[in-house]
Amino acid sequence: MDANALGGGGRGRSGNDQTSRNNDSNDKNKNPVQCNYKLADPQPPAGSLDWEGHKPGDGAVYVQTCQYLDSALTVERMGWSTELPQAPAVNPAALAQQAVDKMRLLGPDIASPRAAGRYTVGVPMWMWVHRSAETYGPNTASASAGGVTVTATAKVSKIVWQMGDGTSVTCNGPGTPYQASEGMAQSPTCGHVYSKTSAGAQGGKYQATATSTWTIGWQGGGAAGQLTENRQSNVQVAIGEVQVVR
Repeated sequence: MDANALGGGGRGRSGNDQTSRNNDSNDKNKNPVQCNYKLADPQPPAGSLDWEGHKPGDGAVYVQTCQYLDSALTVERMGWSTELPQAPAVNPAALAQQAVDKMRLLGPDIASPRAAGRYTVGVPMWMWVHRSAETYGPNTASASAGGVTVTATAKVSKIVWQMGDGTSVTCNGPGTPYQASEGMAQSPTCGHVYSKTSAGAQGGKYQATATSTWTIGWQGGGAAGQLTENRQSNVQVAIGEVQVVR
């Protein structure tokens, strides 16, 4: 498409020009998945703004239709060009984001600590999560346009726990489920020891959060890359003191 081809100067059609302008500030809409062009039929009358100062017979007016990352959003506009513009190559990175948008990526499915549990100051707490495609991965989806297919696969690479007592714990895995045979041992993969009770916290419990980082690898259309997404879950943790029986 040469410098005289349909471009940013094209005027919206059927009232869609306002939509097009509003979306110029939206990064994802700057990278359409696919654009198609066709000759406007009938051609606009002489003097129409769609001619961009040219006269009928000097080139022609074409209709550009672009589909963006949100598959429900299609923007159409008209503009003048010396010849039928060529559709740009499909953007694999945009297709990758479209594939990610198809996935249901959730926050961690916290198994421990439990909201109904009661834990003790100084006693090692073992933290772990249940694993599924939606809460831990792998989670895979594909998106296609213009004969190009991109496949993305997401998996949680780490979980950062904010314990509610001002401390943070980063776990590079789902954690290890506690077994009674472990006694007072600390978790080998993901754990925490509270140094004070939650009596002074709101509701008498610490407000803990677990934030998972989804690492998403994609490939297709002769390209490959990586994306990240974050998701969060919450749990309230009651921490008490050891009760001494006399």
